[in-house]
Amino acid sequence: MIRKYRESDIDQVLDIWLSASIKAHAFIGSDFWRSKVGEMRDVYLPASETFVFESEGQLAGFYSLYENTLAATFVSPNLQGRGVGSALINDAKSRRECLQLTVYSENLPSINFYKKHGFIILDEKIDELTGHPELVMECCC
Repeated sequence: MIRKYRESDIDQVLDIWLSASIKAHAFIGSDFWRSKVGEMRDVYLPASETFVFESEGQLAGFYSLYENTLAATFVSPNLQGRGVGSALINDAKSRRECLQLTVYSENLPSINFYKKHGFIILDEKIDELTGHPELVMECCC
């Protein structure tokens, strides 16, 4: 079930975000991601419209929208490959006519996932926080 994020979800959302970030972005290093947990909790999540995928009382994943930007899509690493991410993306696409996102160029599994869901590459830029290249992708559904 996909539903709107509640404040009581915060610990599970942060756990999913941190574990999935470390797994997907090993090229950056886990200390960087651990240093950003507070910002996720205090800045990014409150500023975004967030939806969670809940199954049997546990969160399996979430996504966050900021205006027409898909700012986050994360699935618990032990539940990846089971359709949770696809359900989240399809729900996000149903809420906006067009969505843009950025994804690290080194994160090929995510790039392929987004392409499979209709996103195309618009541009490449450098992430100011990490110095790593990112792709700007868009889907107008």
